[in-house]
Amino acid sequence: MAVKQRLAAGDTVVVLSGKDKGKRGKIKVVFSSAGKAEVEGINVVKRHTKATPKAKAGILDKELPLPVSKLMYVCPKCNKPAKLAHRDTAGVHERICRRCGEPADRPVKA
Repeated sequence: MAVKQRLAAGDTVVVLSGKDKGKRGKIKVVFSSAGKAEVEGINVVKRHTKATPKAKAGILDKELPLPVSKLMYVCPKCNKPAKLAHRDTAGVHERICRRCGEPADRPVKA
């Protein structure tokens, strides 16, 4: 079941709980069906890989997806975590920072 997401790839977010609490990063990918998002430099784990004809053996750093409920949008204008409001103006759907009232980046056609 796909859930309507308030966050999108490219948004800056802050982690609300867990081992990386308080860290900021940009969203790389959003998995809306799972309700998770992969964030640059957050939730990094070690992955031990076997040698294959294509890749060498070794220990790789890998970012795992986090639940979207543990992330909060960071407004680029006021540089603080904020909730998002939505507004439809002339057929254009835009997200608005509830803290400063400025439109968030990435206006989307409705």
